[in-house]
Amino acid sequence: MNEFELFFVLGHKHVLDLEAYDHVLFLAALTLSYDLGQWKRLLGLVTLFTLGHTASIVATFYGHIQAPAVLIELLIPITIITAALHNIGRRLRGKAQGSIGLLFAVALIFGVVHGFGFGRYFIQIAQDTGVGSFFAFAVGIEWAQLVVVFGVLLLSLIAQYLMRINRNDWILVMSGIIIGLTLPMLLERI
Repeated sequence: MNEFELFFVLGHKHVLDLEAYDHVLFLAALTLSYDLGQWKRLLGLVTLFTLGHTASIVATFYGHIQAPAVLIELLIPITIITAALHNIGRRLRGKAQGSIGLLFAVALIFGVVHGFGFGRYFIQIAQDTGVGSFFAFAVGIEWAQLVVVFGVLLLSLIAQYLMRINRNDWILVMSGIIIGLTLPMLLERI
């Protein structure tokens, strides 16, 4: 396996690791308010998340920024809960989505936070690599995120059209489940 393949697989596995499911929960919360017809906006959000994630890994790797691990580990579940609460708040107020500029900024910032969480590990595994490894890792992350996003969109489609679950109810319930799965992660880090 060459370096590109190795780091692509590493990026892919980073997102889809069932033992570290925080990435999947955040993506699910981010995706719930969208449908297939809004794929461009959703792709933009996911890509900004990846860019923020990659930027903070690169900053950590090259020693430009060393974010306190305790703070980052606390902020990760907070970002997930915030994204899910955003869904709930918008639905309860009868609004489908928020301002695109604000959402893009939040996706980028949350990507940075999540990247700092992985940056320390990346230093250990990528000691003698170049820019290509970061690119391969980012592509692997983006690919896996698109798999998660497509999976959430597909589940939403099945729930709404085949099972006849109201869209607002689906988003509210799934956002509540995401919060329920994330709260223990938050509580153990406080």
